Amino acid sequence: MDRMADFLLLKIILVGDALVGKTCILQRYVDHSFNHSYVSTIGIDFKVKTLHVNGRFIKLQIWDTAGQERFHTISTRYFRGAHGLLIIYDITNVKSFDNVVGWTKDVDTNAGENVDRIILGNKCDLEDKRAVSKEKGQQLAWEHGVKFLETSAKENINIEKAFSILVEDILKKVT
Repeated sequence: MDRMADFLLLKIILVGDALVGKTCILQRYVDHSFNHSYVSTIGIDFKVKTLHVNGRFIKLQIWDTAGQERFHTISTRYFRGAHGLLIIYDITNVKSFDNVVGWTKDVDTNAGENVDRIILGNKCDLEDKRAVSKEKGQQLAWEHGVKFLETSAKENINIEKAFSILVEDILKKVT
């Protein structure tokens, strides 16, 4: 936590495999937009969003990590100092779901076991292509002692809610 003027600065990281929708979630939350064309994140990128919560200004520094294996070492370096993470998989891609366990281990190693996190099953608007049940996502989150939501960046389902829950959980620890 860093105080700059009257702002509380919180570092949030989005992690998960390539193509799960991390960049789309970030764009939906910060810019209120959705880009239908895919542009791979190279290394890492970030955006800033300012919130007013319980009479305080909160500046979120939200980091979007590359999901490709070749950027793995670069991405995990940015986990240090994080206040919260969204670990994201694609409900139409079983491999991305299976890899959540590995991402969780990376978070534990590089950000610490006590950092707040939520597992997100993204692309819930693609119900007809679903490969991972909501119950499997809930079970995995329960096993890791974290919260779970299904989201859709395209249809703006639970995007705001995911960040709100994460920020509320972080604020319980830092204030």
